[in-house]
Amino acid sequence: MFHFSNLVRSKGDPKIISTGPSSLTSADRLARGLGWFSIALGTLELLAPHRVTNALGMEGREGLVRAYGLRELFAGVMTLSVEKRAGLMSRVAGDGLDMVTLASELRPSNPRAGTVLAAMVMVGGITALDYMCAQDLKAQHDPRRGRKRLYTDRSGFPKGITAAKGVAALPRPTRSTATT
Repeated sequence: MFHFSNLVRSKGDPKIISTGPSSLTSADRLARGLGWFSIALGTLELLAPHRVTNALGMEGREGLVRAYGLRELFAGVMTLSVEKRAGLMSRVAGDGLDMVTLASELRPSNPRAGTVLAAMVMVGGITALDYMCAQDLKAQHDPRRGRKRLYTDRSGFPKGITAAKGVAALPRPTRSTATT
């Protein structure tokens, strides 16, 4: 397959064989989706906290929802970065904080308690996805993963031991010294 980026590469650079979404693992694609979800949710919480608080019966807690929105934005950006696993684990911690906050709203006086319970179920599911994806990425980048290299058949002598025998005993060429 032809890639335009190969035209600008130097002669010794490796050539691009495949790019795009198909070159990502399923954990990478899930992390990307969770990162964009986090950015969308954080944007909603930051720009429209009244909608969130009204839906959950949490009127008056808009400042808290905005702070959670900032946290979601930062976690989403980190999840989309090279540090996907750190972003996902920060999402897991944030999901725990969300669960505690939502649990405090499960009170008989809250007319939206059913919505709060539904939100807790959704946050629980997202938390499970975040955690599983983080574990998959950890396993994907584990240095102990894969085939172990065994060097028991190597001697350290590139031409073999028999070729090395006696080499040290050979007379060294002498430098001719000019005496005047």
